[in-house]
Amino acid sequence: MSLQLPVLLLDALEGVKGFDRVAFEKIHASGEQITSVRLNPLKVSIVNCQLPIAGSIPWAKHAFYLMERPSFTFDPLFHAGCYYVQEASSMFLEQAITQTVDLSKPLKVLDLCASPGGKSTHIQSLLSKDSWLVSNEVIRSRANVLKDNMIKWGCENVIVTNNDPANFSQLENYFDLIVVDAPCSGSGLFRRDPEAIGEWSENNVQLCSQRQQRILADCWPALKKGGVLIYSTCSYSEEEDEQIVKWMKDSFDATDLPLTIDEEWGIMKSSGGYRFWPDKVKGEGFFIACFQKNDGDEDMETWYKKKPGSLTKKEKEVVEKWVDPSGKTFIKYADTVYAWPENLLHDGSFLLEKLRVIYSGVVAGELVRDKLIPGHALAMSTIMAAGINRTELNTEQAIRYLQRKDMFIEANQKGWQLVMYEQQPLGWINALPNRINNYYPKELRILKDS
Repeated sequence: MSLQLPVLLLDALEGVKGFDRVAFEKIHASGEQITSVRLNPLKVSIVNCQLPIAGSIPWAKHAFYLMERPSFTFDPLFHAGCYYVQEASSMFLEQAITQTVDLSKPLKVLDLCASPGGKSTHIQSLLSKDSWLVSNEVIRSRANVLKDNMIKWGCENVIVTNNDPANFSQLENYFDLIVVDAPCSGSGLFRRDPEAIGEWSENNVQLCSQRQQRILADCWPALKKGGVLIYSTCSYSEEEDEQIVKWMKDSFDATDLPLTIDEEWGIMKSSGGYRFWPDKVKGEGFFIACFQKNDGDEDMETWYKKKPGSLTKKEKEVVEKWVDPSGKTFIKYADTVYAWPENLLHDGSFLLEKLRVIYSGVVAGELVRDKLIPGHALAMSTIMAAGINRTELNTEQAIRYLQRKDMFIEANQKGWQLVMYEQQPLGWINALPNRINNYYPKELRILKDS
């Protein structure tokens, strides 16, 4: 079915660098759908990936186009966090970061508009283990989706927050890198989401442009001197793209940073930013620009009033049966135990005081009567202690587990253990003498039967 693109949008794009109206309309009418994924380097490599790989995405290291779109819902490795299904153009964020930031250093990074987690999981895979990523989403329901995806990715150096962008202005000169994938009018995704065409209007473009300016103004103070801000949208409209670049340079002491682009990629340089046209790149519509902050201080002085609750010696002994303690510090809130990278304790404690934190580090589990009930996040992580019991499942058993149905398997031993699929953890079961309790989180379960 041919997509009826808004004529007002097409007319507005006349004269924009790289816009070819005939080719643009033709690619939207083609019905072509591109599926792409990014592998999780913490868990899997191309060597043991079972997806129908068609080729590499040239601007992202662990990213691939697929020959077809499989049923991700019924792939246990998707639920194990082995890969993230993400639009190819948006993965150019990797080039923006690697070309403007020294990733060998410990960095403090903010992903301001982070849900559902594509860019945050990507950023985390690029950062050193000594860096903190603050992954924020202002809408609470979307923040919960973000939290679930960050847990599934298995990372330990991430704090998920639920704050308005204005709340970050109090963290003056704090972040080395801020990523703003701004809410936009969404025209770049018309091919993937035809329903978005009916929601597009010139008025919405103007409203989005104003919102984008407010978001950028709110977070700019939190960037330290010499720090980098990366701005992106999935909109074609100049009001949300090049005009925002001009507004940034007019409003702040900011320099736009050029990036090196391979001509074969088909990406268009455009007035301080870079455009992705779907008739020129294998991906959807996208715009990205990078800025360096020239004023402010190079660092903010961070201090906190109260150290988070720590474990008693006995509690620590219980937890260390489950978690490898090397390089870790354990934080206790009520009966929940969080594992943080030890060297990030100071900044983590500071952020707990300043922001509405909904998740941090890795939840090891709940302490109940001198025992630890292991958390799903621990199963998804890479910090488990050696010697935890494991039971391998076949595909049918794994799907049944992910549907949170009763399990009829021969567990290796009694008690708590990880269930595995293709040597990747899916979650916990507790094997009792006469039954097996399935502890896969209810809110994550597969709801379909087939």
